[in-house]
Amino acid sequence: TDHALNEALLACRTRNEMAAFLADLCTPQEINALAERWLLARLLALGTLSYREIGTMTGASTTTIGRVARFLQRERHHGYSLVLDR
Repeated sequence: TDHALNEALLACRTRNEMAAFLADLCTPQEINALAERWLLARLLALGTLSYREIGTMTGASTTTIGRVARFLQRERHHGYSLVLDR
């Protein structure tokens, strides 16, 4: 993990600061991909929708949904769960 990037993200104090930093750091497509993954994580965490239903709602591929689900459920970092719990 790039500690300098983590520190830079933590230095943002408001939503507007974070939006400005991300706009400078990422392309619009990268921001959209991050936003999509976060939406998928939130929908998957509900536990009430199938991959197909989530795909229909969001336009995300089942591959992307499956990847997010794997990280949400089985990967050691537990980053999605940590933030979802907050």
